[in-house]
Amino acid sequence: MRPNNRAVAALRPFNVSYGFQPHAEGSVLMSMGQTQVLCAVSVEDHVPPFLLGRGQGWITAEYGMLPRATKSRGRREAVSGISGRSHEIQRLIGRSLRMMVDLRLLGEHTLRVDCDVLNADGGTRCAAITGAALALRAALVRMVEREQLPALPELLPVAAVSAGIVDGQQVLDLEYVEDSAAEVDGNFVMAQDGRWVEIQATAEGRPFPPEAFAALATLAAAGLRDLFSALW
Repeated sequence: MRPNNRAVAALRPFNVSYGFQPHAEGSVLMSMGQTQVLCAVSVEDHVPPFLLGRGQGWITAEYGMLPRATKSRGRREAVSGISGRSHEIQRLIGRSLRMMVDLRLLGEHTLRVDCDVLNADGGTRCAAITGAALALRAALVRMVEREQLPALPELLPVAAVSAGIVDGQQVLDLEYVEDSAAEVDGNFVMAQDGRWVEIQATAEGRPFPPEAFAALATLAAAGLRDLFSALW
């Protein structure tokens, strides 16, 4: 049986707390089971040098994990320097969020999204993407209220979930004990209209066949539709 007797195609219980950091233009505490990620958006009235004079905005992300988000203390990256894992994840988050909106409609603003893992029990990058997308929407609404934007841009919501193979069985939304023992581990980022944004899938022990990958994608898509229905 899976932890908590969860069905193979079931998401963990999830919850969203808006306005968790009231000073941010948009913030969300995203909980997926025991995984909790704080996502906060800051709006800056400038863009990176490579976009100067082009009349468009930019969305970027930073990701980190608090030292006791895990069972044993991890080193604070402010001291040790950003890890390769954190760098890869924050680039994934940024790419995913930039799919949500036409950057030309943001004016010359940078929306900087901080994703900080408070508790880690698997699927932190997926929870970060899902929470960051909701926080981004809240920040854009605030920008309209402050007359930084003339109107709310059309949004294409995105969300993410993990799916993998554990003990020969395809399962959705892996907890850490499953993730650490998975034969195949995948992260699936999808837009609300059903198109894929990014897929990361890795065989941990031996290669897996195309039909197994297709089944994992189908499983993930069903879970993501449930997330969109509940959150958007």
